[in-house]
Amino acid sequence: MSNSDQQPLADVTVGIFLAPEGTEEVEFTEPKDAVTDAGATVDVLGSETGEAQTVNNDLEESDSYEVEKPFGEVSADDYDALIVPGGTVGADTLRTDEDAVELLRRHVEDGKPAGVICHGPWTLIEADVVDGKTLTSYHSLQTDVRNAGGEWVDEEVVVDDGLVTSRNPDDLEAFCETIVEAFAERSG
Repeated sequence: MSNSDQQPLADVTVGIFLAPEGTEEVEFTEPKDAVTDAGATVDVLGSETGEAQTVNNDLEESDSYEVEKPFGEVSADDYDALIVPGGTVGADTLRTDEDAVELLRRHVEDGKPAGVICHGPWTLIEADVVDGKTLTSYHSLQTDVRNAGGEWVDEEVVVDDGLVTSRNPDDLEAFCETIVEAFAERSG
């Protein structure tokens, strides 16, 4: 097995979004670990540097993680791929952060891949990059996706032009495998 087979993301830089509070912990940690294990360099991006509080099942406080770079100090040019986790409060907070929305908009418009799970598509909708795309999300977002011009489907993982989406934490295994593949393919 060659090094590139073991480390398909060896030359890939990934930014993963983390809200100040309310990001679903497993939707942050598992994709982050998956791309890190595949060799990617990963930056944790947030509204401001410092500790961010995650949650379990949207309501239970969980561990805190360090935000390494603020959205306002990075650009789409800095990343080969982005990951946007869910968590109702976290996703709602991210979609109101102009710098986060603009970073995601520029990234997707530049044709770069992004992995977005659960309530994370709210940020895609706010970035106005859903029109004409097929995606999935937490089931309560299906009307939002359709109203933004997207086609919502109830599937474990959906890939449309580099955009990888999944419904909820139950889909994490497939989501993580698929983002590694999509990021390697689009960045290679």
